[in-house]
Amino acid sequence: MENAKSAHINELVRVAEGVASYRDTIITESWRRCVADHKLDPTVWREAYILPQERLSQHRDAMDEFLRMARFGLESLYRQVAGMGYALLLTDSKGITVDFIGDRASDSDLRRTGLYLGADWNEGRAGTCAVGTCIATGEALTVHQTDHFDATHIPLTCTAAPVFDSGGKLAAVLDISALRSPEPKISQYLALQLVKAYVHKIENANLYNNFRQEWVIKLSGSLEFAEVDPDFVIALDSAGRIIGFNHRAGQLLASEDGNRGPLLGRSFSELFDCHVDDLVRFVRSLPTDQRTLRLRRSGKPLFAQAMPPPAITVPRPRGGEEERLPKPLQAISGGDPALRGMLMRAAKLVNTRMSLLIHGETGTGKEHLAKALHRSSVRAGKPFIAVNCAALPEALIESELFGYEPGSFTGATSRGKKGLILEADGGTLFLDEIGDMPLSSQTRLLRVLAEREVTPIGRTRAVSVDVRVIAATHRDLIELVKAGRFRDDLYFRLNGAVFTLPPLRQRGDLDWLIDRLLAERAERDGIGYTLATPAMAALRAHRWPGNVRELVNALDYACAVCTEGGIELADIPEPVQRNAEFNARPMAATAVPADGEDPASHLHEILRRLHWNVSAVAREMGVDRSTVHRQIHRFGIVPPHRAD
Repeated sequence: MENAKSAHINELVRVAEGVASYRDTIITESWRRCVADHKLDPTVWREAYILPQERLSQHRDAMDEFLRMARFGLESLYRQVAGMGYALLLTDSKGITVDFIGDRASDSDLRRTGLYLGADWNEGRAGTCAVGTCIATGEALTVHQTDHFDATHIPLTCTAAPVFDSGGKLAAVLDISALRSPEPKISQYLALQLVKAYVHKIENANLYNNFRQEWVIKLSGSLEFAEVDPDFVIALDSAGRIIGFNHRAGQLLASEDGNRGPLLGRSFSELFDCHVDDLVRFVRSLPTDQRTLRLRRSGKPLFAQAMPPPAITVPRPRGGEEERLPKPLQAISGGDPALRGMLMRAAKLVNTRMSLLIHGETGTGKEHLAKALHRSSVRAGKPFIAVNCAALPEALIESELFGYEPGSFTGATSRGKKGLILEADGGTLFLDEIGDMPLSSQTRLLRVLAEREVTPIGRTRAVSVDVRVIAATHRDLIELVKAGRFRDDLYFRLNGAVFTLPPLRQRGDLDWLIDRLLAERAERDGIGYTLATPAMAALRAHRWPGNVRELVNALDYACAVCTEGGIELADIPEPVQRNAEFNARPMAATAVPADGEDPASHLHEILRRLHWNVSAVAREMGVDRSTVHRQIHRFGIVPPHRAD
């Protein structure tokens, strides 16, 4: 043992003099600090220094409330390591041990080595040690055996983490130490993780205790732990200013803000895309997966729970608040009731792992909706991978989707291929025209959905994958299942929720959609576009069998051939002009029922078929909306939502 201490002292002297470097940079810097700044002599062996009771009481009294709260954390941690030879120390910011739990059977040994109540572990007195070096660096660390400066501490292993107060200042240090341990330093890795985890719990408990009368916002990147074990906790005053935060929140916001200055006193809405008046939306009245907000600069999404002050009565959300849509979903509808109702249902599912199925005619915007769902979710920063199942040759679809190992088949590249499913890991996989996927590929896709893993061609072991699957089709999958061309088990995996996009001819927001598309084109071209009345009438009268895609093409053509941004009837594509002229005459006839048919029943049937969308009914009948409203009133027709 004496030889080991002598060798340690010799190495320490060489490192302190700069002749050599220790294997750990933090330890090297601490050793040099001990000699150069603290003027400690490495050849002197020091006994542990225990403060007299009177001085210890002064240190304990200065943090009395914090000690009572932190004691629960110490006791809980000690229960995790009881019988493993560890002692727990809680020191103040100066390194004085103000609380302690250890094995009574080893009481004399613990006191002799300084693992005891009242011991001073400041680096200036004890040299390199877990507590002292943690205070000096502000970092969690392990000082193991010969890492210690003082040779008398060589048998010890000590792991410590800093505890910060709700203003970001060092409040205490939590240390877990043992009189003896295995030689490899890695043996203390789990001890380090345990200490950091319990420091996080103590910081959160301290913040909750200090701000019981204020708003407390709990945030997490994980849906499952947003409420029970949040990563980030922030306290706000009634004006929405930050008055407290845990250490992780401080690090997050400092990074988000570019370390521009103190966080205390900053407005919550300056850092997050949320105003203080909107915090009521994040109380438990909504499921956790619907309570997300974003950091303003980076756009990073976080799950949130708001804990209001006791004096505040949280109101029930008003209809407008309940129906608030994420911005990407807002951009899909201009107020069409049926479409908005579908989007409201979809918004409630954006952060679930449930697979979604989008049904609709060709060109209705199925991929546009899938992208909006992705951008509205916590996966927004991850890949969105779109796959057109109808465009991939049957011989290549499996290698494209699942990937392959190098040389796994004739024609395989020497580097292999990752596969589109693995490319989408963490994000969203959009399978367009899923009804055209071959049966053999359907079987493998089913395993991805069921097991959350994929096996590339030529590989024997599966690879875990985290993807949100959104599928789309214009086909009737039920009929394909009945015909044996689509697996029923895959269908039921895909249709966790089914959303049907209405065809453009049934939507009541055609004018809004035209205005929006022209505005986007104007921004891109740097010129304003206007529609002459005859041109607008032609667009309104057209049936749009190609739906939104056809409308986009028609407007792109009109913008390209018009003069100085003024779109006339002649600038509209000829098929749209001809169909509009053709539809304008017989359409009006639909307002008149066939011989012997009751006019009220005729109108009621059109209203029912078009989901009571008056704008769509007016277009189909070739009349104004006011005409439809007059007929509804004259025939005494009552919409379902107004019926008692």
